[in-house]
Amino acid sequence: MNTSDYGAVVYDLDGTLVRLAVNWNAAAADAVDAFDAAGVDVAGADLWSLFERAPEHGLADDLEGILADHERRGAERSIRLSHADRVADWEVPVGVCSLNASSACRVALDRHDLLDHVDTVVGRDSVATHKPDPEPLLTAIDRLGADPSTALFVGDTERDERTAARAGVAFEWVDEAPAP
Repeated sequence: MNTSDYGAVVYDLDGTLVRLAVNWNAAAADAVDAFDAAGVDVAGADLWSLFERAPEHGLADDLEGILADHERRGAERSIRLSHADRVADWEVPVGVCSLNASSACRVALDRHDLLDHVDTVVGRDSVATHKPDPEPLLTAIDRLGADPSTALFVGDTERDERTAARAGVAFEWVDEAPAP
């Protein structure tokens, strides 16, 4: 494929460009502690369900801060994946659309010398919804000045593929192998 075949390219981050070294068990424990401190019983809940339940208990900002902190630390220790080598080769605007906090995305991109090649970052905290809702991807494409029908979304999960389909955007799967 020619690097100018598209009007814009948007990448998922974790599992696509880098592998964040997040201690998800520690993040979940900190999230449970926040709920416990608020007097909310969350026995048996996983991290994602805690994130979903946080707004109803007034803990959305607290939980976002907890997750973002863990993700930024994980981004500082992230591993570059081989697909990251393509980022600088595109002749069109490049963006990132991730379920991770935008600050963590920027830390990882900077750590691996990719930030200067990325024109926009849309993280979990950038818009009101998250993947597989198309809003985050469409926001990234809009910020890049492109039309969804000419954009490519590159990702590593079925959620990424569903997001692209819902947004009317071409999709490409990546290999998850780390770069040498």
